[in-house]
This record gives sequence, structure tokens and C-alpha cells, in this order.
Amino acid sequence: MSQSDLPEIQYTVWPADLHSHRFLVKLHIANPDPDGQVLEMPAWIPGSYLIRDFSKQIESIEVHTAGANRKKLSLERINNDQWRLPKGSDAVNVLITVYAFDSSVRAAYLDSERAFFNASSLCLAVKGQEQLPCSLAIVAPEAASVDHWSVQTSMRAVKTDAQGFGFYLAQNYDDLLDHPVAMGEFQLLSWTSQGVPHRMAIQGCTHPIDTSRLADDLKAICTSTILLFEPKTKRAPFNGYLFLVNAVLNGYGGLEHRNSTALLCRRDQIPQEKVLYEENAYREFLGLCSHEYFHAWLVKRIQPQAFRPYQLDRRNHTRLLWLFEGFTSYYDDLQLFRSKRIDLQAYLKLVADNWNGILRGPGRQKQSLADSSFDAWTKYYQADENTPNAVVSYYGKGALLALGLDLQIRAFSNNKKSLDDLMRLIWQKHGITAEGIAEDGLDDLVILLLGKEFTKTWNEIKSKYIFGTEDIPIQKWISSKLISIKAKPQSKLEKLKLQFGMRHAESSGWLKVTHVLDGGLAQTAGLAAGDLLASINGQRMTNTRWDKVLGGLSEGESMSICFYRDDLMHERMALLQNSQIPAQYELSSTNKSL
Repeated sequence: MSQSDLPEIQYTVWPADLHSHRFLVKLHIANPDPDGQVLEMPAWIPGSYLIRDFSKQIESIEVHTAGANRKKLSLERINNDQWRLPKGSDAVNVLITVYAFDSSVRAAYLDSERAFFNASSLCLAVKGQEQLPCSLAIVAPEAASVDHWSVQTSMRAVKTDAQGFGFYLAQNYDDLLDHPVAMGEFQLLSWTSQGVPHRMAIQGCTHPIDTSRLADDLKAICTSTILLFEPKTKRAPFNGYLFLVNAVLNGYGGLEHRNSTALLCRRDQIPQEKVLYEENAYREFLGLCSHEYFHAWLVKRIQPQAFRPYQLDRRNHTRLLWLFEGFTSYYDDLQLFRSKRIDLQAYLKLVADNWNGILRGPGRQKQSLADSSFDAWTKYYQADENTPNAVVSYYGKGALLALGLDLQIRAFSNNKKSLDDLMRLIWQKHGITAEGIAEDGLDDLVILLLGKEFTKTWNEIKSKYIFGTEDIPIQKWISSKLISIKAKPQSKLEKLKLQFGMRHAESSGWLKVTHVLDGGLAQTAGLAAGDLLASINGQRMTNTRWDKVLGGLSEGESMSICFYRDDLMHERMALLQNSQIPAQYELSSTNKSL
């Protein structure tokens, strides 16, 4: 590919030093702003609502003229994320060294086994020229030990070798950021859903993967999702899709992109030959795949107005994450059932587990779904020891809201309409058109679908369960003809744990308090996060002895609780009273339809 064929903005990425985890990145700017071109590193990555300050990993930055007479230029530092070139600069090359050892799906990573990056961690934006096409050249590492490395990305390749190293093109800077890149050795599988090629590239598994089973399951899930949004045309909004998977000892998460997703999972969640794995763990992995794939429609193409365009130098607030993440969480499990990857009883257990988990969190009584969405940047993504008492998950309760709205729509329309119809309407009005949803934009769509007669119901749902903190009454809305609901029986030990109101972890042989829940005995006794619980009634407490000691207590019993805080011993007396604990539910059905 000749220089004349390249766009004005060109990035080149070298995995320069595998052992010290450093990428070298060159940015060529053909026509800098004559008034002093500003360069900016994103402060966050779309889909993960936390200011991460990616510029902190830049170790060095310098700029030179791009002509034959290479000359170093001065570079003005504006703030943590921005630099300015000298006024009147002609074509320049900016060279930066970036430290990369973040194993999550959000940043960049490099060692002798693999490389991964989102461009938001390596590539400076050329302010004012973000809408211009740009190229990305990926250079193979020089170490002989990585001769078998290849490149996996959904970015458009224009001139690459057999291993994928070479030139790629992006429509603009936003497009560049929307295609994560993985390098290394992969186990690959592929399938076709509704005529669209899909691929999965997996790193980290030490044994051959059961690619046949995995491809069959993923094909069913992807096909089901395409047909959900486009039952008539049966077309996906992309020409191909890539799942990038990093399998590790411990880890879980994903980040959505328009034509791909980056996933992190445990190795024992992926079916491998000659390796025992749990079906529930594998189901969880399929649920993760389903969740991020659904985002190709809801989040990447259907977006809140607050994200159009993304402002990557600041927080982008919206009160709609309960819709974008919560409804996706509802459908990720529902699509497993619809694609026949799990049966109805397994699906109902997932619903009940989420429902019960929400009911156990005191924060649900203090924070609304709308506020949880708005505060994601400072509360949900920066969890601390008080998070369970102050925050409700827009994922979990948002999924419960989606179920409740689905039930209400079905009841109102005599099962002629469902939440599926609302999702398709949202897709037609805001996905295909690329028009962002206003903060109150769902109001018109709900009434358009169901008529003004549904206004009272919708306004009640909004005031009580979206902007209010009332519990969503699934037990009242679900049809007893299809689903049986009953109180979940709780053992004496389970009740005592709920009444105690404490979460803990093992720490060097001690039982360390991690969270103290509002209204529980632990809070009454004065325990706090970080305390080391030494004994109850003189019995030594450890992580393994927790159930035994707690199970030996009785309601009305007076307890002596000994704990250490900052290496000082404290002793408290507390009375184990029969306090009110959240209801827990079980769902079951013999009916195979929803």
C-alpha cells in the first residue's frame, strides 16, 4: 500500500517490548491545524462508564517533522489528556510509548504470550479531524518466539499478510476505537447465522476446545437474536461479527462493539476436550456472549442522545442505562431459552436468582433505576464497602423491570403484543435511523405501540419503579396459569445469615468483614468493613467455621462478638432477634411456552 493511498491520519502500532509490556505507537498527521493542532487521549472507553485516564500509561511522547529533514518539535502539555503542536506545523509524526499490562477488556495488554488493545488506550485523537478516515498499521513483534502469532480484529483489512499483520482502514476515529485488536495464538471456530459469517477467536485454553458444540450453541443464540429484531427481513445490521475471548484462571466480563465484542472468562467456562467443566459455568459464558451480542443492536446502534456523539474527555450522563443494560440483561438469558440452550426451568431459576438478589440489597430502597443509571460513573463503577446499602444495579433491577413490563404488555394486549414488539419499534425508530433516544423518548414509543389506554399503567411504572424505589411486584403480574410462584423455603442457617447482615472473605486465616448491610445484627453490633471477626461466644471464627458457629445460634440468644479493628481488639454484646428479612421466591412451570 503506497503512501499516496493512505489517509491523512495514520497510526502504526508496534508490540515493541513484550517483557516490559510496552507498545510503540506512531501517529502521522498530514495536515495539522495551523493554529496549533491539539492531540487528545480518551479518558474513558464507551460501554464502561468510568473515567479511566488512559493517558496515565503514556511514558514518553515526542513529535518530529515528517519530511526528509527530520526535526524534533516542541510539544505543549495542555492538561492530563491533551497536547498541542506548534503553530504552523506541516506534516508531523508523533511517537508515544505506552505501558500495557491491563488484562481487562477495556484497555491494552502485552506480554510474551499475547497482545490486546483498544485504540482508545494507544491512539491519540487529532482534535477537529476525528471525522476523517484513518489507517492502522499493525507490525509483527520481532521476537522469534512469537512467529506463530496472528491478528484478530473486525476492522477492515486492506493489505495484510497471511497472519493479519499490515494495514487496516477505519471510517473515522470513532470507528477506529470500535474494533479491538488481539494478537497471539488462537483456537478458532466459525459459523453462519442468517447468511452472516461469525467467528470466535479464543486465547488461554490449554486443551483443544469442543468447537463443534460451541459453534452450534452460538449459532442458535445469534440466529435467535437477529430474528428478534428483524423477523421479516431476517438480516443482521453487520456483514460479519467477531467474538474475541481471553480465557484466564479467574475473570469475567465483556465489552460491546458494533461488529465484535471482547470477552474475558474463566478457562473452566469453555468446553474443552479431556477437561471437566460445569454446565452452569458454560451456561454463564453463553449468557455473556448473548449479552454482548445483543448490544450490537441495543447500545451500539440504538443509543441515548447523550452518547451521540460520545464525548470521551468527560462523563456522558444518561438516566437510561436501565434500558440499555437492564433490558439487555433480561434478553441475554431469555435468548438462551428461546434458542433451546437451556430449558424453561433453568431459565426460571435464572430469573428467580436475579429477583432474589435484588431483594437482598438494601440499596434498592434508596436509589431509583434512573438515578442508578445517572450515577453509574461515581457509584456503580466505583463500588465500595457501602455500595450494597446505597446502590441498586441497573443491570439486575433493569432486567426485572423488563420482565415486569413484558408481563404488563402481554396482559394489556391479551398476549397480542409483548416487549419484543417494543424492542422492534425502538430498533425501527432509533436503530436503523441512528437517531438517539431522548431521556423521555420511550414514552412516545410505548404509547405508539399500545395506545393512550396504556398511559396510566406506563406512568405508574415510571413513577414507582424507574424514578421511584418501590419493589417491582412480579408476583402480582405474572400469570399463575403459566408460572407457579411460591416463597422460597429458607433453612435456619440461611435466615441467620440474612439477619446477621454481613458479607465476608478469607484474609490470612482471618474472617474479614467486607460489607455490613443496613439493619442487620452486624451493624447493630458495631462491625465495619475491614474488621477481622475473631470470635462469637468464645468460638474462633474463620471463613470455614462461619456456617458451623452461626448455625449453632438461636433467636433471642445474647452473643459476645470479638473483633479487631486497626489491630485493636473490641468486644460487643448483641442480641440475635427475629428481624424482618427480604422475601425470596421460587418460580416453576410445566408449561413449555412463554
